[in-house]
Amino acid sequence: MAKDKEYTCGLCGGVWQKNGATNCWSGDPEKRPAKPAYCPTNENEELINSSFALLTDNSEDAKIARVAARVEGMCYQPVPGTDIINARWTRIEDTIAFAKLMDYKKIGIATCIGMLDETNKLANILKAQGLTPMSVCCKTGSFDKIELGFDESVKVRPGTFEPACNPVAQARLLNEAGTDMNLIVGLCVGHDMLFTKYSDAPVSTIVVKDRVTGHNPVSVLYGQNFYYKRLQSQQVDVGDQGR
Repeated sequence: MAKDKEYTCGLCGGVWQKNGATNCWSGDPEKRPAKPAYCPTNENEELINSSFALLTDNSEDAKIARVAARVEGMCYQPVPGTDIINARWTRIEDTIAFAKLMDYKKIGIATCIGMLDETNKLANILKAQGLTPMSVCCKTGSFDKIELGFDESVKVRPGTFEPACNPVAQARLLNEAGTDMNLIVGLCVGHDMLFTKYSDAPVSTIVVKDRVTGHNPVSVLYGQNFYYKRLQSQQVDVGDQGR
């Protein structure tokens, strides 16, 4: 398999700004912009088609894809009498709706030790929504970082006991607990990769660690988002949605 291919779909941001559409998304397929030379579909049609076929059978992956598509649709709400569609759900509401439609009950939380309070609040929301949360901290086992082969100078505070993160143990503990889905809350870059690799259950992310922006890395690209307290008391209603 060739490893020298380059994919640059981000360049179509300019196409979207100019046309309000791209080749892969257009309100009228007959008027869609032409495929740019860098479009990955130009030379990978077989790969793309076979990949989509995996989402159309009766497998668990296909079920996840169908439920994800339903949740995506539920995240928007048309304004009566207009062609305007507003987003109405936060990431946490999306996640709750997805879990309910997948019939997931036991939800694992792989948390950073610096976000235990946020994890507790998330757990309270999940409980209020009829789900069963289970959380495991990143510092499980409390092994000093020098056991990873580091010199003391690598520590945040050299010369002190500083525990290393143990994402593999987080994953394995939640595997032992038999979680249906696992959520990442603030794991470091790399630790999140290891957790995802070793998790038996599907993994999604609630909080992406960003120490400078208040864990909101997209703020570097544009603005800040806000969270809603209503989830402590108001159920996320997923309706029938073809269950």
